Amino acid sequence: MTDQNEQPFEAQASDNTADNSGVDVHAVIDALQTQIEELQKQLDQAKADKLIALADAENASKRADRRIADNAKYATSNICKTLLQVADNLGRALLAAPAEQRAANEPLKNLAMGVELTEKELLKVLEDQGVKRIDALNAPFDPNLHNAVQEQENASVPSGTVLQVFVDGYTMHDRLLRPAMVVVSRGGPKRDASAAQASGGAQSGVNTSV
Repeated sequence: MTDQNEQPFEAQASDNTADNSGVDVHAVIDALQTQIEELQKQLDQAKADKLIALADAENASKRADRRIADNAKYATSNICKTLLQVADNLGRALLAAPAEQRAANEPLKNLAMGVELTEKELLKVLEDQGVKRIDALNAPFDPNLHNAVQEQENASVPSGTVLQVFVDGYTMHDRLLRPAMVVVSRGGPKRDASAAQASGGAQSGVNTSV
């Protein structure tokens, strides 16, 4: 005989989802799982933000290091520009004393020798600072390295050839320190693009922004 107080098995099973206080255990577990997932997302985002911050800090440090290195590398650029003017004047002084005049005048010869030694020493000092002369004569005109002050008709060479250099140009490390002042040909055959690129390859990579 069945006890009236006994409940069917299905009813007892459904009551297992709640504890004695009436709390839905499954609902609590689901809520906790949702909270754990949300916390995991926040943790993952925090890790990603940390990696981005570290990368930004490293890049900023590298940029600062490059700026410091550049400042040290080009710290003497202004004084080198000034010294180039002195070298120019020494060269002009030597041009004013041709070899035949020196041979006939011993004091002039000795003076010219002193000027030559001074010029060489000055150019050596500049070279130690990374300053190099641009080989412009007979090279294709390059507006990044040369400043054309005059054009001259010459059909024997390709158009755009540097015929004469008034003032030498110089680079400092990988930067243009001073452009060469040149005379450029016109009226000649068109220069082959590949040949022009090959002949100008030695000066490629020069930064002309400074």
